[in-house]
Amino acid sequence: MISAGNDIISLNAINIARTKQYRFYSKILSPSEKALYNQATFATTPFENFVWLLWSIKESAYKYLKRNNPDLVFTPVKFIVAELLVPSRYTLTNFEGIQMEGPGFDNRLAIKGLINFGDNTLYSASLLYRELIVSVVNRDENFGNTFWGVKLIGENEASYQSTEVRKFLIDRLQRILNIDGLVMGKTPSGIPIVLNDSEEFPVAISLSHHERFVGYSIQFSEPIKY
Repeated sequence: MISAGNDIISLNAINIARTKQYRFYSKILSPSEKALYNQATFATTPFENFVWLLWSIKESAYKYLKRNNPDLVFTPVKFIVAELLVPSRYTLTNFEGIQMEGPGFDNRLAIKGLINFGDNTLYSASLLYRELIVSVVNRDENFGNTFWGVKLIGENEASYQSTEVRKFLIDRLQRILNIDGLVMGKTPSGIPIVLNDSEEFPVAISLSHHERFVGYSIQFSEPIKY
């Protein structure tokens, strides 16, 4: 079955001092993952950003697997990031603009990851800026059939975040498919779904928000022309 998973971290909202404490980050990172930080490619990346990068990847993987396993419990250290590939031209820059969207990450300097959880192997693509981390997970390392977006909104109040992220996703999905009338719903276990005439639409979605950032990922079962 198809699924989707994404996560957003607003780095302006994290507690840097707490993130650097072993008692905190050891609940997120395994020893092998901490060793990834010592790669030369992360030499200019603050350690706290690295910790939250891995959190966002693991949270995305958890959302991806939970859609088809509603009883799954999130234990970050059990989601093992076995590999991180940083583009050779990557440098830490500011997030500029109001929103980004796209199918896949071929035209982005995305950090690619490999995640293991039990018998499951997943792939991640992450965008890391000074202010923001965006991560998306897929069962396949090709993200060409995965649509994603991130947007800066005007407030960080919970109900406003919820309204804006749902509107953001539905607007994008209706533009892709050139149809109207789609609405958001939830399964009995709380998994977000898309409805069309009260019937579940055959697409997997994931939503995320943190502070003034909201984002989505959409996974189609078949290639989409857009």
